[in-house]
Amino acid sequence: MKIPPFLKKGDTVAIVCTARKFSPEDAQPAIALLESWGLHVKLGQTIGLDSCQLGGTDVERAADFQTQLDDDNIKAIWCARGGYGTVRIIDQLDFSKFVNHPKWVMGFSDVTVLHSHIHTLGVATLHSIMPFTVPKAPEEVRATLKAALFGEKLVYQIPTKFYDIQGKAKGILVGGNISILYSLLGSKSSIDTRGKILFIEDLDEYLYHIDRMMYNLKRNGYFDQVKGIIVGSMTDMHDNEIPFGQNEVQIITAIAQSYDIPIVFEFPAGHQRDNRTLILGSFVDFEVNSTDVILRFH
Repeated sequence: MKIPPFLKKGDTVAIVCTARKFSPEDAQPAIALLESWGLHVKLGQTIGLDSCQLGGTDVERAADFQTQLDDDNIKAIWCARGGYGTVRIIDQLDFSKFVNHPKWVMGFSDVTVLHSHIHTLGVATLHSIMPFTVPKAPEEVRATLKAALFGEKLVYQIPTKFYDIQGKAKGILVGGNISILYSLLGSKSSIDTRGKILFIEDLDEYLYHIDRMMYNLKRNGYFDQVKGIIVGSMTDMHDNEIPFGQNEVQIITAIAQSYDIPIVFEFPAGHQRDNRTLILGSFVDFEVNSTDVILRFH
């Protein structure tokens, strides 16, 4: 995996819409945050556009993202918010210059489309807070994005839970929103999980749908050669009037435990305030022992 150049003071970050709309007014907290780190900010042409809840038409969103990809003065692209819409433009984008001169692409949720597609090209990305979530992000979470962007060492250590599965693994970290990963199966944007550490998270899903997605990933060989699984926040899960009978931990454990790999649940990343930055595409050491879960980025 190619690691894009880390940022330095004076560099410029572009904020664009690839999915839902986002206004210039809403962008102000993110602009202030980047400027406090000594960075310059460029608002893309899609900021402020509105097309059926999206930040501009597909043509406008693709053109804006392409402009930032090809602009040598832009050192990172920060997707304004998630929702839905990135998959509608992914096949219109030309990454040929980007592959030779990579830059950081940042965000989470629907931005998993970009993470996954870019990882198939061999370039790392940042699973991170977005301008939309900056106002609610704790300072320590904002600091993890700064550390990742500026090339500081990232190590996360959290307490082990009784339902985590212990073990050690090394590999490249990939993944993102499980609904998006599931939707990309069979496409050229679907990631190769062989020998990797897989991160998954989701929001606002029915428990039976989590079960269905996990089985589909299994049937597609997603877990056959995975070295470990990191489960982030599974926020606001729903059940039917007739209960499914398993929660998200039990669903994932029932399918994944047979692979004899370390698995951690409720890792602080995803749709929650404690959404720490993950360098997807980075080589990591992952350990789940009797007391601690340790994720160390190289």
